Amino acid sequence: MRYFPAIAALLLSLSADHGFTSNDFRHPPQKQLEAGIQIGPTNVTEFEDLLDPALYELISKGQVSIVTGAYIPFTQHPNYIEATQQFLGQARLGENVGDLENYHNGRPFPGWPDASDSRAGEKIAWNMRYTYGPDESETQSLTWHYKNMKTEKTERTIEMYGALMRFSHRHSRAPTPELDQNPADLYSALYLQVQRPQDIRNTQLLTYTKKDDSEAEQAWIYLTAQRRVKRLPTGQKTDAFLGSDIMIEDFMGYNGRIRDMQWEYLGSKEILAPMYAFNALPESYKEQKLDDLKVIKFQGAGECFPAVTWQVRTVHILKATPINPTHPLKERIFSIDAETYVPLLTRIYDRPGKLWKLGMVAASDSSQHEAKNEDWQGVITDGVSMIDLQANHCTTLQFRTHMPEEDLRPSMFTTQQMRAAGR
Repeated sequence: MRYFPAIAALLLSLSADHGFTSNDFRHPPQKQLEAGIQIGPTNVTEFEDLLDPALYELISKGQVSIVTGAYIPFTQHPNYIEATQQFLGQARLGENVGDLENYHNGRPFPGWPDASDSRAGEKIAWNMRYTYGPDESETQSLTWHYKNMKTEKTERTIEMYGALMRFSHRHSRAPTPELDQNPADLYSALYLQVQRPQDIRNTQLLTYTKKDDSEAEQAWIYLTAQRRVKRLPTGQKTDAFLGSDIMIEDFMGYNGRIRDMQWEYLGSKEILAPMYAFNALPESYKEQKLDDLKVIKFQGAGECFPAVTWQVRTVHILKATPINPTHPLKERIFSIDAETYVPLLTRIYDRPGKLWKLGMVAASDSSQHEAKNEDWQGVITDGVSMIDLQANHCTTLQFRTHMPEEDLRPSMFTTQQMRAAGR
């Protein structure tokens, strides 16, 4: 592992001495690899210090090979940068884990994490929660594939529609910083609706993330067979969602309350991660949908690994340990990109402490994506893979996400709308 105390000290002094600028969002790695290097079982030991340990084992066993890409800086929306500057130093942690005080907009805790700060991990968690993303986005085609790594067969395919709205802490679409109507005091809402196959068509999920982390979580599901909306108990957020390898709590890296975990900053290092320029990917890495738009493929054992190039990124290593003793996990270990605070790789350990799953987020910079996403100005997730290493099984997600031409309606994110859509 390569850690950077000198860089950390420099960045801390910079953030203390002047206003936060767009340059402070960029953390190019010290070690950069030539693009086009294929890393497989025969040469993986040469790159061990740049590989997540779970990924290193999988490459060593011949289950996947990855190809390097050149480092590119990832853009952040100028309004997000401006808000970070405007409110620099105002956000602070409260007495208890999960208490965030005086946060307005932008990155809550910019600058390099302080290893001597016992609550540095919690600050990273808040930066991850409030990382930049468009205030409104739609995924017209969200394809889930359930795959058996032993038989190399796809067992099930589900097509969904997805939408995400930020009700507060908005940066990219009027009204800002909050919608005029937000009676539930939400930060964001996520909505999913199954379009195919027919037997679960119109199954829907709605989750709320509150501004106040002390408030109880809220999630609802509409099951086609029952034809009613059901409130999900908190415990069901850790069940397999629709029989996949993904929990609702896994959505967007971590879709739970900050106060429900203990957060520990384990240091920063450089690793290879699936970040790239979508437009620069070889055509062999993509597949074409019926409307001529393209999505990334998956490769390797069971086609469980994103077929993209991997570049060296500077990441913060963050451990999340559940406070609830009945939680099915012992811990999650996130590799969080230092520029964007997107969790790129996640190792998940079961209750006895054995490595259970490896999650991967394949992400492109919006400036090098489809033309309709030029206004995004941030990270676009093209694919997700969650590999159950114990069961030799995976679930992969292919996204085609964009900013809607017309504003989304807040009423889309209600239980009333779920009932209407299910009729």
